[in-house]
Amino acid sequence: MSAKAMIVAAQPEAAEAGAKVLMDGGNAIDAAVCAALVQGTVDPQMCGIAGFGNCQIMMPSKGIHTCIDFHGKTPSSAKENMWENLIISETRDGFGFVLKDNVNDLGYQSVTTPGSLKAYHEAVTDFGTWDWSDIIKPAIKQAEEGFIVRPHIDFFWNYGANYGRVGLEQRLKFSKTGREAYFNKSGSLKRIGDHIKIPGMAETLKKVGKYGPDIFYKGEIAERISEDMSANGGLLSFSDLSSYSTTRTEPLSGSYNGFQINTNRPPGGGIMLLEMLNILENFDLAKIGHNSSEYIRVVSEAMKKATLDKEMFVGDPLFVDIPLEKLLSKEYALDISKGIEMNERTLINRVTQAESKDTTHVSVVDKDGNCVTMTHSLGMPSGVITDGLGFMYNGCMAVFDPRPGRPGSIAPGKSRFSSLAPTIVSKNGDPYIVLGAPGGTQIAMGLLQTLINVMDFDMTMIEAVSAPRFSSTSNIIDVTNRIPKYVTRELEMKNYQIVRSPLTFGIAAVHGIRIINGEMDGGADPGHDGVVLGI
Repeated sequence: MSAKAMIVAAQPEAAEAGAKVLMDGGNAIDAAVCAALVQGTVDPQMCGIAGFGNCQIMMPSKGIHTCIDFHGKTPSSAKENMWENLIISETRDGFGFVLKDNVNDLGYQSVTTPGSLKAYHEAVTDFGTWDWSDIIKPAIKQAEEGFIVRPHIDFFWNYGANYGRVGLEQRLKFSKTGREAYFNKSGSLKRIGDHIKIPGMAETLKKVGKYGPDIFYKGEIAERISEDMSANGGLLSFSDLSSYSTTRTEPLSGSYNGFQINTNRPPGGGIMLLEMLNILENFDLAKIGHNSSEYIRVVSEAMKKATLDKEMFVGDPLFVDIPLEKLLSKEYALDISKGIEMNERTLINRVTQAESKDTTHVSVVDKDGNCVTMTHSLGMPSGVITDGLGFMYNGCMAVFDPRPGRPGSIAPGKSRFSSLAPTIVSKNGDPYIVLGAPGGTQIAMGLLQTLINVMDFDMTMIEAVSAPRFSSTSNIIDVTNRIPKYVTRELEMKNYQIVRSPLTFGIAAVHGIRIINGEMDGGADPGHDGVVLGI
């Protein structure tokens, strides 16, 4: 599809709402936030006003290029060693821990201070053109109407891998509201095509539309949140809500074969993306051959090295001294690439042998060239819905390391590392690729392959997001089922352990836009329910 403005999102309703904003003269920021709010009403385990995320905004004509980071923050009552003796295992991909009674994963103690609503409002206030009350109207209308269970929602509710964590059905029935909204009178979980209307969500959004985020962080809604948390042993308090602030940063920038890569800073996953690209810049990937056995080996080793460096060095920069200069240096990447050429392997040792993929994304480019890429999430949702408020809270405490003295350890006010990495690539100084993805710890891996597909193999965006993917965030190489067995057999002969997914698509769900001479083509990952709408 070629267009002068474009939006791509993982939900048709969200993409439509954003497209209408663009049609009615709103800019990319207006459209992205409108879509994000709708996403919270039709994908309420993927995202919502009690979630977290990162948004990158580029407005070339105004010289604006910034990131709004809105990761959740650990409540002030949390203690570094409070769960140290409850460890059962570490997830295979190294992105979280399973604790006794799932105390970090399900229920009131799993919730961090949410940042999504404040970030949405800041983006519109500082960079948008529409009034907040108008931008939130489509979400209010959608909440009043409810939504239909789509295939991808059904998949995650019923077939998503848990790796020792609580299943989605248990999360959905945790609260009174969840039991009312997500289950039939017979007690069975609703399925594809069933209608869901969440009690209280529209009323909450109406108040937020009228009074802005202050009612959520300092007003009536904050008081109700605080009361519910206190009554049920939660860590989150009124003080945590009222003191929350987003972080505004310049993008983390790097280069790859003449392209400029702009992504987010820690505690987001952009650092992993840049490190992997730096390593792979030393290989002629086009000559090696897309998704050949050697290609998968080389890229997987880069993935493992970035994963290991993330686990050893990367966390919240307010709490962890991250060696950015070393991790992102071309010299460091060259040394790693030489080892890969010599068939050296990175080994990842964990407590035992996946972060939730309950995340979503929206990318927008408007007619003036303004670009927005926003990934936002609940992490693995907590299951908690305060009576009468409608929205589910994030469950971000599950990813913190319960062992003290580590980059990911618990500390009051600390943000967890997340793999989300909304990214904008420039070519000759102009925006060229705008993309991002849901997919938990696989986000950086999906984005990496999509970017290489465009930059090294000259694929269109739909070709790039649709090509078969693989990942290695442990000593295993995970492959989707469209990668031929004759390719993976060569890796097995070299003693690589291959785990083949039965899924046709997977390893994150990339949604992006490519811009060439002002014309755009977009791609919505076929593994999700999303669409591309050109204006």
